[in-house]
Amino acid sequence: MAEVRTGGCQCGAVRFRATALVDNAHVCHCRMCQKAVGGFFAALVGVPKTDLTWTRGAPAVFESSDGYERGFCAACGTPLFYHDKAGAHVSLCIAAFDRPATIPLTFEAGLEARLPQIDQLGRMDSTSTTEGSMPEAACAIAASNHQHPDHDTADWPR
Repeated sequence: MAEVRTGGCQCGAVRFRATALVDNAHVCHCRMCQKAVGGFFAALVGVPKTDLTWTRGAPAVFESSDGYERGFCAACGTPLFYHDKAGAHVSLCIAAFDRPATIPLTFEAGLEARLPQIDQLGRMDSTSTTEGSMPEAACAIAASNHQHPDHDTADWPR
């Protein structure tokens, strides 16, 4: 049986369940993906439409190009997917899954817009953690955190 994977937005208003993945986990460096996720690249993996269920709420959508839409949570703004409306699958943002580390990448796309800062990763001082460098702030954030946990919940917000 295929692994059931769950995920959702930061606030928990939108949750999903995926019962299959397409073998296309990748990062896209194109400028449209950068702007859609507010980052250096979008990390995406396809889920066949027949294997995707929205289990809480529904994503809002923006048609970023004719026939293509980007889904996000209208409450917190979390990017959730990219979708060719004529396609057979929805490309979900890998970081929106509850266990993103279990989805290995297979390729990179949109290299024409790959930002040079990517090359700096792994070469900078990366020894500090928020807990180590800002312990008071980390405690305050933890005490007031409204982020949905990385698992399904019966009720949210709490």
